[in-house]
Amino acid sequence: MKKLFLILTILLTLFVGPLLGQEAEQHTDAPNTEESAKTADQEALIDSETEELTDEERAKAVADKAKAEAWLEGQSLASEYSSLNDDDKRSEDYAIDSFVVSGDTAWMIVATALVLMMTIPGLSLFYGGLARRKNVLSVLVQCFACTALMTLLWTIYGYSVASSGDGQFFGDFAKVCLKGMGVDTVSGTIPESVYFTFQMTFAIITPALIVGAFAERMKFSAVLIFLTLWFTFSYLPVWHMVWGGGYLAEKWHAIDFAGGTVVHINAGIAGLVACIVLGKREGYPKSPMPPHNVPFVLIGAALLWVGWFGFNAGSELAADGVAGMAQLVTQVAAATAAFVWMMAEWILRGKPTAVGIATGAVAGLVAITPASGTVGPMGAIAIGAAAALVCYWTATSLKHALGYDDSFDVFGVHGVGGIVGALLTGLFFIKADTGAEYIENNLKGQIVSVIITIIWSGVVSYIALKIADVFCGGIRSTEDEEIQGLDVADHGEEGYQL
Repeated sequence: MKKLFLILTILLTLFVGPLLGQEAEQHTDAPNTEESAKTADQEALIDSETEELTDEERAKAVADKAKAEAWLEGQSLASEYSSLNDDDKRSEDYAIDSFVVSGDTAWMIVATALVLMMTIPGLSLFYGGLARRKNVLSVLVQCFACTALMTLLWTIYGYSVASSGDGQFFGDFAKVCLKGMGVDTVSGTIPESVYFTFQMTFAIITPALIVGAFAERMKFSAVLIFLTLWFTFSYLPVWHMVWGGGYLAEKWHAIDFAGGTVVHINAGIAGLVACIVLGKREGYPKSPMPPHNVPFVLIGAALLWVGWFGFNAGSELAADGVAGMAQLVTQVAAATAAFVWMMAEWILRGKPTAVGIATGAVAGLVAITPASGTVGPMGAIAIGAAAALVCYWTATSLKHALGYDDSFDVFGVHGVGGIVGALLTGLFFIKADTGAEYIENNLKGQIVSVIITIIWSGVVSYIALKIADVFCGGIRSTEDEEIQGLDVADHGEEGYQL
């Protein structure tokens, strides 16, 4: 522990120092006389060419020019006012809802595909590699089934309960079964269908994360019932409270750019409760349970890393400077955490492992998620380093000290990493105009959002597990099934024919 805190102190001294020493740079916008002269010459040329046109051609040219200028003005207004609430007078005056920015739409379609890739195949391979050989198929199927199930739930009622209505904790059923959504309905500067599908990918991966906590010992039927209940009564309300204008957003102004509380703390706490309620795997911790396929772990982590650009940069919902900075800090934080975890493991255990560096990268990605829209590169380094050390201690020391069996360290990485990131989001900031990074105390709202998410998810998870237990005649696989492996016990198949 002393070595860990010493490492953390040194890293924070190195990386936080530049933040305190930065000064805001003043930018002045001077007119570009060369460009002005060029523009004037071009306009004169156009005028001379127009004089040679017939009246009909001239009228058409003027109309085309007016149409082009109106379109550009509309795009500018859409970009400027796209974040307005529907009841804002300017939104109505400028008919903002009628504008779709093609660049934003193209980027968000790509971002949506990237986030879906995080679950299948990214998370599936990451968890599958960490599992024992006899359980690899069960983990892959659980992630795949979660993708299908959450798609249906989000479409039928999830999107409506999360995003519509003005309740403090829950939305309403105004958009149930996507009522009112058509080809021409718009959300900000993108089609609502694109926004809906983007958020669907978040609804898919969040419950799938929990699978890693109770892997190798929970009935498949119980998994589906538990995740359905948890999605309905934990994911959707927390989404609404943070992103839907609910309690945490309105009352406490909680900052969560891409899902520190909504996704990672929410899922991490559910995973902790589930693994405690289920109990330890047969033989844990006396029998060694190493990952059966470390290359799968590295490939899965790499896919998660790449997909996280869609996760974080995509959460800006536009192709702009904030999205660009979100992408930058995501890369920096992930790289920092991977390197720091590797060094900590090397110093404390003698060798840097492949699983360790992959897990460190994921910890950094988790921690930067809530801060990715408000932090700069130096802040990202500090967040990545802190997340790596705290998550390393949780996954290696705290877990063994407390005796719970979090199979793939869902709580240790996602829960704890999400808490670290959410809290540090209230400290590190960057000025949009100058790029100056600074530290400011905005911890109050972050602390409240973390506490409420922990309590909410913990209570819902426990109740959901008990309900699943009743419906399934017990949520845990039998001892014989665990020894045989869930691939055969639950699915009648084997991952490998050797």
